[in-house]
Amino acid sequence: MTQGSDIVGDIDESGCVELLARMVRFDSTRGSSGESELARFLVDRMGEMGLEATLQPVEPGRFNALGVWRGTGGGPTLLFNGHIDTNPVTEGWTVDPWGGLVRDGCLYGIGASNMKAGDAAAFCAVRTLIERGARPAGDVILSFVVGELDGGIGTLEALGRGLRADWFVNCEPTDLRALTVHAGAMNFVVELTGATRHVSKRREAVDALAAACALVPRIDGASFLGAAGRAHQALSRAHVGALRAGLTREFSEARPPQVADFARLVGTARYAPGESEASVLADLRGMVEQLRGEYQGLSAEVFAQPRPPGWPAMLPFEVAGDAGIVRAVNRAYRAVRGAPQPTGAIEPACWFWTDAAHLLHSGHMEGVVCGPGGRYNTMPDERVELADYLDAVRIYALVILDVCGQAGVQPAQRKEAPEHPRQDSNL
Repeated sequence: MTQGSDIVGDIDESGCVELLARMVRFDSTRGSSGESELARFLVDRMGEMGLEATLQPVEPGRFNALGVWRGTGGGPTLLFNGHIDTNPVTEGWTVDPWGGLVRDGCLYGIGASNMKAGDAAAFCAVRTLIERGARPAGDVILSFVVGELDGGIGTLEALGRGLRADWFVNCEPTDLRALTVHAGAMNFVVELTGATRHVSKRREAVDALAAACALVPRIDGASFLGAAGRAHQALSRAHVGALRAGLTREFSEARPPQVADFARLVGTARYAPGESEASVLADLRGMVEQLRGEYQGLSAEVFAQPRPPGWPAMLPFEVAGDAGIVRAVNRAYRAVRGAPQPTGAIEPACWFWTDAAHLLHSGHMEGVVCGPGGRYNTMPDERVELADYLDAVRIYALVILDVCGQAGVQPAQRKEAPEHPRQDSNL
């Protein structure tokens, strides 16, 4: 029988690093041919180690890679979830984004942190247990999905085809902290219409550009009003990412002596449990109405930026801090690192968005977000610290043993209070 102490002290570190490097070497930019090639690679590797592996179509040419390690029966089922699509490469890289370079204790590459390290850690946790002769009582499911960067369409497709488990771990990068709540996400548009005059008559104008400039810091400093509780209020956050102004909706720059009569602001909002897209828009409209009182004659529209066809709403996620899956991850972290696991509304991850929200709201499953990476996430020379990645393998393996049990051994049923420092006070 495989013991937890065996896993903590004995994993194939070089094999784990090599798998992650191979995954990084696929250019799996969202919608690319490399995305589907990586999905096929993972299905092949899961099949080789005895899992029931499936290539699941999501869109033409795009596939989820699913694998099931069948248990002997009688134990809870556990799902690991992560996406394989990556952001495009930006300017500023000094290493090959698809090279899988190992240097100074890190593995470099686009998607190494977001989130191939989490995917590879879940894969290697299962492989480690198989190689050690373990056999869970409950099934373990690996779901490597596409389309998280499209609002989670890959996970929704899998859920629509019946993907379910008793508990889940979403492996998004949290620097191995246990994220129990994160905000929902939406984009919005504010359009301001004023009245132009020549600079010589500027006092008679309604300056849409000046009004927009006054509105930006108010939106950036906004806190919405509908949060479920005081601990959620700081999850509310808005940001203006684009501002254009000029003459007419064409933003003409041909007459700089004239006051701008039209401005458009495009931003994003993060909203807490208890809030909604509708309540966010209502709060934004309240800010704009106050602005109109200061700029007499200004008219305005506030609306949600239309999502692409098929792009779902991106809702908030929350699980109780004393939920069974959270306690299991806390115990595994303590066993590996000898310290309590930071748990709660972890910053900055609480302002990310993850497929955990779909697993909760559409799949009606209870889970937690915990994965390696995050510190060097989505930036030039993106990388993951190998110590965190390898500890993730150990933590996930221990969680499998704890949650799913082993053949002939009942899964842990602990009732003690969770041993972790609460992070909700940071909100």
